[in-house]
Amino acid sequence: MATAAAGGAGQEKQLAPTLLSFFIYNPKLGPKEGEEEKKILFYHPNEVEKNEKIRNVGLCEAIVQFTRTFSPTKPAKSLHTQKNRQFFHEPEENFWMVMVVRNPIIEKHKDGKPVYEYQEEELLDKVYSSVLQQCYSMYKLFNGTFLKAMEDGGVKVLKERLEKFFHRYLQTLHLQSCDLLDVFCGISFFPLDKMTYLKIQSFINRMEESLNIVKYTAFLYNDQLIWSGLEQDDMRILYKYLTTSLFPRHMEPELAGRDSPIRAEMPGNLQHYGRFLTGPLNLNDPEAKCRFPKIFVNTDDTYEELHLIVYKAMSAAVCFMIDASIPPTLEFCRKLDSIVGPQLTMLASDICEQYNINKRISGAEKEPQFKFIYFNHMNLAEKSTIHMRKTPSVSLASVHPDLMKILGDINSDFSRVDEDEEIIVKAMSDYWVVGKKSDQRELYVILNQKNANLIEVNEEVKKLCATQFNNIFFLD
Repeated sequence: MATAAAGGAGQEKQLAPTLLSFFIYNPKLGPKEGEEEKKILFYHPNEVEKNEKIRNVGLCEAIVQFTRTFSPTKPAKSLHTQKNRQFFHEPEENFWMVMVVRNPIIEKHKDGKPVYEYQEEELLDKVYSSVLQQCYSMYKLFNGTFLKAMEDGGVKVLKERLEKFFHRYLQTLHLQSCDLLDVFCGISFFPLDKMTYLKIQSFINRMEESLNIVKYTAFLYNDQLIWSGLEQDDMRILYKYLTTSLFPRHMEPELAGRDSPIRAEMPGNLQHYGRFLTGPLNLNDPEAKCRFPKIFVNTDDTYEELHLIVYKAMSAAVCFMIDASIPPTLEFCRKLDSIVGPQLTMLASDICEQYNINKRISGAEKEPQFKFIYFNHMNLAEKSTIHMRKTPSVSLASVHPDLMKILGDINSDFSRVDEDEEIIVKAMSDYWVVGKKSDQRELYVILNQKNANLIEVNEEVKKLCATQFNNIFFLD
């Protein structure tokens, strides 16, 4: 994605960072000379000549070994060169994942010829290391661990699974719009009053009772999480899959009047707007396939294999996870549709109504002078007013990339220390950036105020904490 900016002397073009290569190898698989190719389990782009693949993998091995001499427990995470940056990750013993990203380029024209300037300091290690770790987490969610594949059918099966998964997944990596949110990989929670929350809670309990093969349930509204029975780390990656991949694929012209509550005068309330996002498309078709994606959770200890059933009515979506050893039948899907559909439709209306009432009470939100990102490490809660709605391809930040980079730098500083800390940066002409770390929480604020001084900026941030985070204790 190139954005052209008119330069003074000639045209200046800025070229965004791009993925040059991505590969997975295991040094134990080809220990002898002449067998190096056996180490390579997956390599993108596949067209690359065999010897170059072997050379690149060998180089990464050497870098990892070399850095081990200085730091035996923590091997290399990244390597900076003029043209690109390489990121290393060892998710399972001896399995290495490497991602090579080309640095952003400024293209200038000198005497009619293009001249390229690589911007070596623009990429944030932490952001792209997190992207690489998420590549593994997402693979593991749908395929289980690398080791499991080796146990199922050796190197052949592992290669097949890697090829099938990463061939598609790498196309969804939009490296030009990765930022601090990729480091947090948090979850946006939907704010609810106690009564509605209890309604949802009792709905989930009833459903788990009547559909007794359900092991875990998660409930979302408008892409925000309300309830989850999964372990945090599993939910975090499932949430990312649902909100950036599955839901956007099923965006449809919602009902007229968007979530208009169902009138009681409808005959017996039989009508509902529920449908399967995974599984059978048409329940009336006797030949309908009841195939659901498999997911793997708790892979560290119990290693559970589950079917993922995602069912949606209006803006509410519920995920039922059932033991993979029990294949869901068409009969089960029909039962689920008839029980869950009407109740979920009613719930969606209730939530929508409640939400609109709360919105009216809190008053229309004026565009504030500040934008912020908040993240809580304990429950992974994330809130950002900097990002416009995420589309499947991009999460667009509404602030200048330089400011996003400062946020990333502050975050890196925070991760080096254990105690609470506050950092205030005077950025571009009118901007101030404030980072606060308190207990397990982090808050980043961008203020646009001409001629403000440090004391005024501090007061503004205090005001923001009082209004937006009044129930959260930030140490001063």
